[in-house]
Amino acid sequence: MTTAPETAAAPAMTASKDVLLDIDSLKMHFPIRRGLLRRKVGEVKAVDGVTLKIRRGETLGLVGESGCGKTTVGRCISRLYTPTDGRICFDGVDITSMPEKEFRPLRRKVSVIFQDPYASLDPRQSAGSIVGEPLKVHKLVETKEDYKEWVERLFVKVGLDPNLMSRFPHEFSGGQRQRIGIARALAGEPKLIICDEPVSALDVSIQAQIINLLMDLREGASGLSYIFIAHDLSVVKHFSDRIAVMYLGRIVEITTPAELYDNPLHPYTQALLSAVCVPDPDLEATRERIVLEGEVPSPVNPPSGCTFHARCVNATPECSKTVPALKDLGNDHEVACLRVG
Repeated sequence: MTTAPETAAAPAMTASKDVLLDIDSLKMHFPIRRGLLRRKVGEVKAVDGVTLKIRRGETLGLVGESGCGKTTVGRCISRLYTPTDGRICFDGVDITSMPEKEFRPLRRKVSVIFQDPYASLDPRQSAGSIVGEPLKVHKLVETKEDYKEWVERLFVKVGLDPNLMSRFPHEFSGGQRQRIGIARALAGEPKLIICDEPVSALDVSIQAQIINLLMDLREGASGLSYIFIAHDLSVVKHFSDRIAVMYLGRIVEITTPAELYDNPLHPYTQALLSAVCVPDPDLEATRERIVLEGEVPSPVNPPSGCTFHARCVNATPECSKTVPALKDLGNDHEVACLRVG
């Protein structure tokens, strides 16, 4: 029988006024329905108890294997999904189950940059119309002149020529399309931008350009926060203030990039980092590679207790019974493991 998560001291955090996003015990379970009457026969536990806070002006990297729930967390925050359980407070307001009419004024404060620049842009609209759509939806401009000037400024801000506003998405390269997506995300002057693997579909050289652009935009906008979702730890390392590692719907470790690379504590984090290539061939040849046994369990029927215990070489019988809570170990380092701390 699985016991409830062990209690842990609340992690050290700046004053509440400095916290932009406060997520507590977030769950997103998708029902599985079958048969003629579409009866519920189970559920996919995509997110199963995520708790974290994001400060104003902070970039949080969210990493983990494909299917661990990273994108689902982002879509719950942006209210593209309504969570099954838990609480999401944005800028001091509980938006978890807020009616859409009440949430609309806040929606422009949370933007999303999607993974695929080819699929996230409407091929029937010009680039200028795509970027300017949030201005019309949220009624941020009154005249056509103001609208045109605002869109032109957004094009310049992301490094695009305003003379290209009349072109359609198929006339741009992949990197240019992602810049259009970034300009659209900036249109509503957001406080939080959710970057859902924004560079994974781009060439390596273009990835660096987009990362540098996002960093420049963060430095130029006071208080702008990012959630940077990725599965590539090497990309997240250079962009994030803190990194949260997810496994099977739960966060297993949160800390700064330097601390994560120098002192990873959770066995899953250690395995992830061991798979990251290093540029030194001598070091690469001698360092230990951790190979996890077995397959990632199904989120339909996740293991009891710690969901990682079935693949963990350090697991004890207690690990299969108790759900570990995130424990604050100091030095802005939290980990969810019964064998640590």
